[in-house]
Amino acid sequence: MVKTAARTAIALGSNMGNSPAILAGALAALAQTSGITIQAKSSWYRTKAIGPTQPDYLNGCAILSVQISPQALLAQLLTIEQEFGRVRQEHWGPRTLDLDLLLYDDLILDQPNLQIPHPRMTERAFVLVPLAEIAPDWIDPMSQRVIQNLLLEIDTSDVHLL
Repeated sequence: MVKTAARTAIALGSNMGNSPAILAGALAALAQTSGITIQAKSSWYRTKAIGPTQPDYLNGCAILSVQISPQALLAQLLTIEQEFGRVRQEHWGPRTLDLDLLLYDDLILDQPNLQIPHPRMTERAFVLVPLAEIAPDWIDPMSQRVIQNLLLEIDTSDVHLL
């Protein structure tokens, strides 16, 4: 267990099944996890999928206060994905639930199964739009720039508020 709470950001996405219910259920599962408190949740956004032809995604972000390590948080996110029927078959393929750990305080971590900040976070409008809604002044530890300024540099035309 981590002694003090860490502020973390996660991205949530779904494009298979009842996406609104799945995303709400994932947040509820996180809220019921020991050592995790949800501090903020963005609106949901409809976004174009990246990768093979597939339905649009429903995306959002959440800010968590966690008293667990980054690896333990990742393990919990993967467990929740599986509980909601996530099957990893096709790279960037459709999924019932996708949970990504974006930021963990100002930690920079590069391990085989976990990179923090998320390595493609600053390139993805479907991450930065909802993240900027709930944490506009959070500083990306890699670029040392605030989220709201990173958002200004990418095309957000495929991200639509529900």
